[in-house]
Amino acid sequence: MDTKYLEIIKAPVITEKSGVLGQNGKYVFKVDHRANKTEIKLAIEKIFNVHVKEVKTMNIKPKKKRVGRYSGLTNKYKKAIVELAEGEEITLD
Repeated sequence: MDTKYLEIIKAPVITEKSGVLGQNGKYVFKVDHRANKTEIKLAIEKIFNVHVKEVKTMNIKPKKKRVGRYSGLTNKYKKAIVELAEGEEITLD
């Protein structure tokens, strides 16, 4: 497996909402902000050996946070919702 695919997919997003999507064959990942849908699809197919039906992406903007008198911003990132072909699944262990 080529390391460029591992650089595109950063980490899975594990939340209650992504767990519900996982039951419907959709999985959520943090991805490189420069990656497009075609690159994300190819990376998921090569890493997990599955067939991807559809990829939806969104850019998450930074949010203002404050700790005591110090204020700042969270990091921005890109998130991808990947829908797999019928009958396929990914195990995130």
